[in-house]
Amino acid sequence: MLRRLFTPRWLGALLLAALFSVASYHLGWWQYHRHEAKSERNARLDAHYRADPVPVPSVLTPAGLPLADEWTRVQVTGSYGGGPVFVRNRTLDSRAGYEVLWVLRPDAGGPDVVVDRGWVPVSERGASTLPAVPSAPTGEVVVTGWVRRGEASRGRDLPDGQVASINLREVGTVLGSPGVLPGYVQLESERLPDGTTPPRPTPLGEPDRSLGPHLAYAYQWWLATVLGFVLVWFGIRRELRLEDPVRYPSTPKKTRIWDEEDE
Repeated sequence: MLRRLFTPRWLGALLLAALFSVASYHLGWWQYHRHEAKSERNARLDAHYRADPVPVPSVLTPAGLPLADEWTRVQVTGSYGGGPVFVRNRTLDSRAGYEVLWVLRPDAGGPDVVVDRGWVPVSERGASTLPAVPSAPTGEVVVTGWVRRGEASRGRDLPDGQVASINLREVGTVLGSPGVLPGYVQLESERLPDGTTPPRPTPLGEPDRSLGPHLAYAYQWWLATVLGFVLVWFGIRRELRLEDPVRYPSTPKKTRIWDEEDE
Protein backbone atom coordinates (compact mmCIF):
# COMPACT_ATOMS: atom_id res chain seq x y z
CA MET A 1 0.00 0.00 0.00
CA LEU A 2 2.89 2.40 0.70
CA ARG A 3 4.32 1.85 -2.79
CA ARG A 4 0.91 2.54 -4.30
CA LEU A 5 0.50 5.65 -2.13
CA PHE A 6 3.67 7.20 -3.60
CA THR A 7 2.43 7.05 -7.18
CA PRO A 8 1.57 10.44 -8.77
CA ARG A 9 -2.16 9.73 -8.74
CA TRP A 10 -2.39 8.94 -5.04
CA LEU A 11 0.14 11.59 -4.04
CA GLY A 12 -2.25 14.10 -5.62
CA ALA A 13 -5.13 12.61 -3.64
CA LEU A 14 -3.02 12.75 -0.48
CA LEU A 15 -2.26 16.42 -1.12
CA LEU A 16 -5.98 17.16 -1.51
CA ALA A 17 -6.67 15.27 1.72
CA ALA A 18 -4.03 17.36 3.52
CA LEU A 19 -5.50 20.62 2.17
CA PHE A 20 -8.99 19.52 3.24
CA SER A 21 -7.64 18.65 6.69
CA VAL A 22 -6.07 22.09 7.14
CA ALA A 23 -9.26 23.79 5.92
CA SER A 24 -11.39 21.71 8.30
CA TYR A 25 -9.12 22.60 11.21
CA HIS A 26 -9.47 26.36 10.57
CA LEU A 27 -13.20 26.14 9.84
CA GLY A 28 -13.62 24.38 13.16
CA TRP A 29 -11.89 27.24 14.98
CA TRP A 30 -13.98 29.78 13.04
CA GLN A 31 -17.17 28.12 14.27
CA TYR A 32 -15.77 27.85 17.78
CA HIS A 33 -14.95 31.58 17.87
CA ARG A 34 -18.52 32.33 16.78
CA HIS A 35 -19.74 30.22 19.68
CA GLU A 36 -17.43 32.11 22.04
CA ALA A 37 -18.69 35.47 20.75
CA LYS A 38 -22.29 34.51 21.49
CA SER A 39 -21.33 33.21 24.93
CA GLU A 40 -19.63 36.54 25.67
CA ARG A 41 -22.71 38.41 24.40
CA ASN A 42 -24.88 36.45 26.82
CA ALA A 43 -22.49 37.27 29.65
CA ARG A 44 -22.82 40.98 28.82
CA LEU A 45 -26.61 40.66 28.79
CA ASP A 46 -26.55 38.92 32.17
CA ALA A 47 -24.41 41.71 33.61
CA HIS A 48 -26.16 44.74 32.10
CA TYR A 49 -29.63 44.10 30.73
CA ARG A 50 -31.62 44.23 34.00
CA ALA A 51 -29.21 46.43 35.94
CA ASP A 52 -30.05 49.88 37.29
CA PRO A 53 -29.58 52.52 34.57
CA VAL A 54 -26.49 54.70 34.53
CA PRO A 55 -25.91 58.04 32.75
CA VAL A 56 -25.10 57.70 29.06
CA PRO A 57 -21.73 59.55 29.29
CA SER A 58 -20.46 57.00 31.83
CA VAL A 59 -20.28 54.31 29.12
CA LEU A 60 -20.68 56.07 25.74
CA THR A 61 -18.24 58.84 24.89
CA PRO A 62 -17.05 60.48 21.65
CA ALA A 63 -14.19 57.94 21.73
CA GLY A 64 -16.68 55.09 21.28
CA LEU A 65 -18.33 52.28 23.22
CA PRO A 66 -16.20 49.36 24.47
CA LEU A 67 -17.65 46.01 23.49
CA ALA A 68 -17.72 44.96 27.17
CA ASP A 69 -20.16 47.83 27.90
CA GLU A 70 -22.66 47.08 25.14
CA TRP A 71 -26.20 46.46 26.41
CA THR A 72 -25.54 48.59 29.51
CA ARG A 73 -28.85 49.99 30.71
CA VAL A 74 -28.67 53.80 30.56
CA GLN A 75 -30.81 56.86 31.18
CA VAL A 76 -30.68 60.35 29.72
CA THR A 77 -32.90 63.44 30.01
CA GLY A 78 -33.27 65.72 27.03
CA SER A 79 -35.44 66.86 24.14
CA TYR A 80 -35.92 65.19 20.78
CA GLY A 81 -34.65 67.08 17.75
CA GLY A 82 -34.46 65.72 14.22
CA GLY A 83 -36.25 62.61 13.07
CA PRO A 84 -37.56 60.22 12.14
CA VAL A 85 -35.03 58.29 10.09
CA PHE A 86 -36.10 54.85 8.88
CA VAL A 87 -33.66 51.92 8.90
CA ARG A 88 -34.65 49.57 6.10
CA ASN A 89 -34.97 45.77 6.04
CA ARG A 90 -35.62 45.20 9.74
CA THR A 91 -37.83 42.33 10.84
CA LEU A 92 -39.85 41.76 13.98
CA ASP A 93 -41.66 38.45 14.52
CA SER A 94 -40.87 37.56 10.88
CA ARG A 95 -42.60 40.73 9.60
CA ALA A 96 -40.75 43.19 7.37
CA GLY A 97 -40.46 46.79 8.43
CA TYR A 98 -38.22 49.60 9.64
CA GLU A 99 -36.54 50.65 12.85
CA VAL A 100 -37.17 54.32 13.58
CA LEU A 101 -34.46 56.71 14.83
CA TRP A 102 -34.57 60.16 16.39
CA VAL A 103 -31.83 62.40 17.75
CA LEU A 104 -31.99 63.44 21.42
CA ARG A 105 -30.28 66.58 22.74
CA PRO A 106 -29.28 65.98 26.40
CA ASP A 107 -30.22 68.69 28.91
CA ALA A 108 -26.80 68.28 30.52
CA GLY A 109 -25.10 69.26 27.27
CA GLY A 110 -22.62 67.28 25.24
CA PRO A 111 -23.04 65.47 21.93
CA ASP A 112 -26.47 64.46 20.67
CA VAL A 113 -27.60 60.86 21.14
CA VAL A 114 -29.37 58.74 18.52
CA VAL A 115 -32.35 56.86 19.97
CA ASP A 116 -33.90 53.82 18.30
CA ARG A 117 -37.53 54.24 19.40
CA GLY A 118 -38.79 50.95 17.94
CA TRP A 119 -40.18 49.26 14.86
CA VAL A 120 -42.95 49.94 12.35
CA PRO A 121 -44.23 47.60 9.60
CA VAL A 122 -43.92 48.32 5.91
CA SER A 123 -46.68 50.57 4.59
CA GLU A 124 -49.68 48.88 2.98
CA ARG A 125 -48.91 51.03 -0.07
CA GLY A 126 -45.58 49.25 -0.53
CA ALA A 127 -41.94 49.85 0.26
CA SER A 128 -41.85 53.06 -1.82
CA THR A 129 -44.14 54.77 0.74
CA LEU A 130 -42.86 55.30 4.26
CA PRO A 131 -45.27 54.14 6.98
CA ALA A 132 -46.93 56.38 9.53
CA VAL A 133 -45.09 56.45 12.85
CA PRO A 134 -45.98 57.94 16.27
CA SER A 135 -44.18 61.25 16.66
CA ALA A 136 -41.52 61.77 19.29
CA PRO A 137 -42.73 63.82 22.28
CA THR A 138 -41.95 67.52 22.40
CA GLY A 139 -40.19 69.09 25.35
CA GLU A 140 -38.30 67.34 28.09
CA VAL A 141 -38.36 63.53 28.23
CA VAL A 142 -36.52 60.94 30.31
CA VAL A 143 -35.26 58.12 28.07
CA THR A 144 -34.28 54.75 29.47
CA GLY A 145 -32.77 52.08 27.27
CA TRP A 146 -29.71 50.05 26.36
CA VAL A 147 -26.61 51.46 24.75
CA ARG A 148 -25.61 49.76 21.50
CA ARG A 149 -22.65 49.89 19.16
CA GLY A 150 -23.14 51.33 15.69
CA GLU A 151 -23.20 49.21 12.54
CA ALA A 152 -21.01 49.18 9.45
CA SER A 153 -22.04 51.27 6.48
CA ARG A 154 -23.53 49.40 3.53
CA GLY A 155 -22.60 52.16 1.11
CA ARG A 156 -26.06 52.47 -0.41
CA ASP A 157 -27.76 55.62 -1.68
CA LEU A 158 -31.34 55.67 -0.42
CA PRO A 159 -34.23 58.14 -0.57
CA ASP A 160 -34.34 60.97 1.93
CA GLY A 161 -35.11 59.89 5.47
CA GLN A 162 -33.87 56.33 5.03
CA VAL A 163 -30.63 54.48 5.82
CA ALA A 164 -29.49 50.93 5.14
CA SER A 165 -27.90 50.39 8.57
CA ILE A 166 -27.42 52.16 11.89
CA ASN A 167 -24.11 53.67 10.88
CA LEU A 168 -23.92 56.64 13.24
CA ARG A 169 -22.02 58.89 10.85
CA GLU A 170 -24.62 58.39 8.12
CA VAL A 171 -27.53 58.59 10.55
CA GLY A 172 -26.20 61.81 12.07
CA THR A 173 -25.88 63.38 8.62
CA VAL A 174 -29.46 62.44 7.68
CA LEU A 175 -30.73 63.72 11.05
CA GLY A 176 -28.90 67.03 10.58
CA SER A 177 -26.66 66.33 13.60
CA PRO A 178 -23.28 65.11 12.30
CA GLY A 179 -21.69 65.26 15.77
CA VAL A 180 -23.75 62.47 17.35
CA LEU A 181 -22.13 59.98 19.70
CA PRO A 182 -20.66 56.86 18.01
CA GLY A 183 -23.24 54.59 19.62
CA TYR A 184 -27.00 54.70 20.08
CA VAL A 185 -29.68 53.95 22.67
CA GLN A 186 -32.25 51.24 22.04
CA LEU A 187 -35.35 52.55 23.75
CA GLU A 188 -36.88 50.72 26.69
CA SER A 189 -39.19 53.47 27.97
CA GLU A 190 -39.88 57.21 27.85
CA ARG A 191 -41.33 59.33 30.63
CA LEU A 192 -42.64 62.88 30.42
CA PRO A 193 -42.32 65.37 33.33
CA ASP A 194 -45.91 64.62 34.39
CA GLY A 195 -45.09 60.90 34.61
CA THR A 196 -47.04 59.87 31.51
CA THR A 197 -45.70 57.65 28.74
CA PRO A 198 -46.02 59.00 25.19
CA PRO A 199 -47.03 56.78 22.25
CA ARG A 200 -44.15 55.12 20.44
CA PRO A 201 -43.41 52.59 17.68
CA THR A 202 -43.58 48.88 18.51
CA PRO A 203 -40.83 48.02 21.03
CA LEU A 204 -38.06 45.81 19.72
CA GLY A 205 -37.97 42.28 21.10
CA GLU A 206 -35.47 41.14 23.70
CA PRO A 207 -32.04 40.26 22.30
CA ASP A 208 -31.47 36.75 21.03
CA ARG A 209 -29.67 34.62 23.61
CA SER A 210 -29.41 31.40 21.63
CA LEU A 211 -25.91 30.00 21.15
CA GLY A 212 -26.79 28.40 17.84
CA PRO A 213 -25.18 25.26 16.41
CA HIS A 214 -21.66 26.70 16.16
CA LEU A 215 -20.08 24.47 18.81
CA ALA A 216 -21.51 21.33 17.19
CA TYR A 217 -20.29 22.54 13.78
CA ALA A 218 -16.82 23.12 15.25
CA TYR A 219 -16.62 19.53 16.48
CA GLN A 220 -17.89 18.25 13.11
CA TRP A 221 -15.19 20.15 11.23
CA TRP A 222 -12.46 18.91 13.56
CA LEU A 223 -13.65 15.32 13.19
CA ALA A 224 -13.58 15.81 9.42
CA THR A 225 -9.84 16.60 9.44
CA VAL A 226 -9.07 12.87 9.03
CA LEU A 227 -11.82 12.18 6.48
CA GLY A 228 -9.67 12.76 3.39
CA PHE A 229 -6.93 10.42 4.63
CA VAL A 230 -9.50 7.71 5.41
CA LEU A 231 -10.91 7.99 1.88
CA VAL A 232 -7.41 7.72 0.40
CA TRP A 233 -6.75 4.56 2.42
CA PHE A 234 -10.04 2.96 1.35
CA GLY A 235 -9.41 3.98 -2.27
CA ILE A 236 -5.98 2.33 -2.38
CA ARG A 237 -7.29 -0.77 -0.63
CA ARG A 238 -10.14 -1.14 -3.14
CA GLU A 239 -7.79 -0.63 -6.09
CA LEU A 240 -5.43 -3.34 -4.83
CA ARG A 241 -8.27 -5.79 -4.32
CA LEU A 242 -9.51 -5.26 -7.86
CA GLU A 243 -6.02 -5.81 -9.31
CA ASP A 244 -5.01 -8.82 -7.18
CA PRO A 245 -8.01 -10.39 -5.38
CA VAL A 246 -5.89 -13.42 -4.34
CA ARG A 247 -3.25 -11.41 -2.49
CA TYR A 248 -5.76 -8.90 -1.17
CA PRO A 249 -8.94 -10.92 -0.55
CA SER A 250 -12.18 -9.24 0.37
CA THR A 251 -13.74 -9.85 3.74
CA PRO A 252 -15.96 -12.94 3.47
CA LYS A 253 -19.63 -12.17 3.45
CA LYS A 254 -21.27 -13.32 6.67
CA THR A 255 -24.05 -15.85 6.12
CA ARG A 256 -27.27 -14.85 7.78
CA ILE A 257 -29.16 -17.39 9.88
CA TRP A 258 -32.24 -17.33 7.68
CA ASP A 259 -30.07 -17.93 4.60
CA GLU A 260 -28.74 -21.14 6.19
CA GLU A 261 -32.29 -22.20 6.99
CA ASP A 262 -33.33 -21.56 3.39
CA GLU A 263 -30.59 -23.94 2.20
